[in-house]
Amino acid sequence: MSNVLMLSAIVMLVLLFFKVPVFIAVLGGSMVYFVMNPGINTVIFAQQAIIGTEKISLMAIPFFVCAGIFMNYTGVTKRIMDFCEVVTGRLPGGLAQVNVLLSTVMGGLSGSNIADAAMESKMMVPEMTKKGFSLEFSSVVTAASSMITPLIPPGIAMILYGCIANVSIGKLFISGLGVGGLLCVSMMILVGVVSKKRGYGILTTEKLTWSKFWTALKPAILPLLLPIIIIGGIRIGVFTATEAGAVAILYAAFLGIIYHEMHVKDMIQGLKETVCTTASIMLIVSAASVFSWILTKERIPQALTAWMLANIHSKYVFLIVVNIFLLIVGMFIEGNASMIILVPLLAPIAAQYGINEIQFAMIYIFNNAIGALSPPMGTLMFVTCSITKCKTAAFIKEAVPFYILLIINLMLLTWVEPFTTFLVNLFY
Repeated sequence: MSNVLMLSAIVMLVLLFFKVPVFIAVLGGSMVYFVMNPGINTVIFAQQAIIGTEKISLMAIPFFVCAGIFMNYTGVTKRIMDFCEVVTGRLPGGLAQVNVLLSTVMGGLSGSNIADAAMESKMMVPEMTKKGFSLEFSSVVTAASSMITPLIPPGIAMILYGCIANVSIGKLFISGLGVGGLLCVSMMILVGVVSKKRGYGILTTEKLTWSKFWTALKPAILPLLLPIIIIGGIRIGVFTATEAGAVAILYAAFLGIIYHEMHVKDMIQGLKETVCTTASIMLIVSAASVFSWILTKERIPQALTAWMLANIHSKYVFLIVVNIFLLIVGMFIEGNASMIILVPLLAPIAAQYGINEIQFAMIYIFNNAIGALSPPMGTLMFVTCSITKCKTAAFIKEAVPFYILLIINLMLLTWVEPFTTFLVNLFY
């Protein structure tokens, strides 16, 4: 590795440490490389920044972001929350269980963990504290359950990974159903154990009957069909993953008309929010593409591959090393930025070890999700705490059992391939 590249990486990490916006930090590190290498035409800097955002498949991001925002204006969230309350009403820690299940279901609508955490921090946490849950526990459940969102189709992280590593986004979506379902079930079990130990009450003592279930499901059934439409349409070839995003927008607008809860001013506001959210993601994609080009020019992927294959002879040892590395990286670098820089380095090495591309993709995305919850720079932690006014130190202490659960889930994905590939093999 050249001294100039090391200096560029150090500059980028220092800027990130001082909480400079991610895209500026990455561009700053990249600029140092170009300035210190006068032989390289600086036009390449601008070219790579633009080229990084020109993949057609990236169009899926604004489409699904817009669909998720429109869903919030149609009253879908309230209908789904009512359904989740009926399903989990008799479980220990009723409202906390609703929180987890709501994140799982909303993951199929919004695709954004930050949006999910912000929404549930405003909706669920006040209700949970009124019912006797501690502020810390309510905040942690909200943030931790929001991790499920990028794992459930149409998660934005899966779209990005598919674009970068040239992996089928449709297959990633199907795999995400299994991985997201695993995390949902295990998190509900943990929430139930903690709630029972602390005496957090249930929502109702009435037995769930078919009529009650159907009454709650009926208003929520149309929104719940969206993930099925997306995956089904992609699988049978009616549309691509990108086109599925456009279909999702039309479906959200259709629900707005049926429910009479989304008006023209809501659509205009939703489009504004879509532009802002998409711009923040694409700026990171653009900046990270420049740094990725620098790594490729310095032949870092080839050097790293050669070193790994020479020193690590087991794919499981490789996966453990990657997990530890990604968990550390996730504490300091935003998930989308790290993905664009590291996936081109790590995915080819994983292929050399014979690791299934879908399994490695889901392991990577799961690590990114854990990073979003981890101090010192976890975005989910800060978004949730800023809305709920929970102290960060108290949040981290309360989150310890959830961190342990996440590591157990990560190990299951690492050691047992069918957790990530069973549904894909079944569908394809």
